[in-house]
Amino acid sequence: MTVIVRDLRPDVRADTEGFARVRRLALPFILFTPESIAYDAAHMHADVRYRPLVAEEDGEIIGTAQVHLAHESREPGQGNLNIYVHPKRTRRGAGTLLVRAAEEHLASVGATRIFAWVLDEPGNRAFAERHGYKRSRSAHFLRLDLANGTLPPLQDPPPGVELRTGADFADDPRPLFELDAETMSDEPSDIAYEFTDYEAWLEETWRHPLFSPELTSVAVVDGRPVAFSAARTDGDTRYGTVMTGTARAFRGRGLAKLAKNHSLHRARAAGYTEAFTGNDAGNGPMIAINKGFGYEICGTEVRHVRELG
Repeated sequence: MTVIVRDLRPDVRADTEGFARVRRLALPFILFTPESIAYDAAHMHADVRYRPLVAEEDGEIIGTAQVHLAHESREPGQGNLNIYVHPKRTRRGAGTLLVRAAEEHLASVGATRIFAWVLDEPGNRAFAERHGYKRSRSAHFLRLDLANGTLPPLQDPPPGVELRTGADFADDPRPLFELDAETMSDEPSDIAYEFTDYEAWLEETWRHPLFSPELTSVAVVDGRPVAFSAARTDGDTRYGTVMTGTARAFRGRGLAKLAKNHSLHRARAAGYTEAFTGNDAGNGPMIAINKGFGYEICGTEVRHVRELG
């Protein structure tokens, strides 16, 4: 049996289904669909130099790689690769072949440093270390049984605060972009990001097939979004919050928690049964908030970094 690595064919349904299937099995805490895989391949910013790869054995996709530059980084030359292999198809060389192809691509487009997320398991950490990657920060995946869990009761917003949905900003989502950019710049990360490209945000976030403006909750003061909880869904039973945050001037008032609770209640009413989110392991306050909703840590990733010399 021979394993080969090739580019994903985003217009071939068997490829996007195979990619999504491997990701669901290897990384069940993040939402993937064939449609989202195809959309990402078609709509990533050109400066990202995005290249999705698959490892194939006898016609079956058994490994996947998302490979790109961090074009929003304040420091050039920052690359990302995230590789996941079918849990029952490991030790066939797929991971090593994917790493080699991904690193060659990133080096060819100017990357000098590569970051990779690795599940916090002995075999995965050892794999990263064998390929020259050094351990950095970690992050947790959290899961909530939305169908059977007990959410905090809904609360009315405080005076002067109004709760809206992302769909209310359909005619002009720029205020949400500005809030997202401010909160993302304060997120713990190995890479210092600066989000200024509104058109890229529209393509990669607002119009993304997983994004749910209807389930995204926004706290508004004097017509301005000041806190939000952005939602994605797989259109079936799984819901995830991909960012929850508050503008700097309005922090400490519980507005992000208020928005997230309203989003969770509406997601449950819409029939979603599982909720997922993620937090940097050092973000104790947000982890505590999520545990208050009933989330439990269900997995951990460790970021690794390699310098290209």
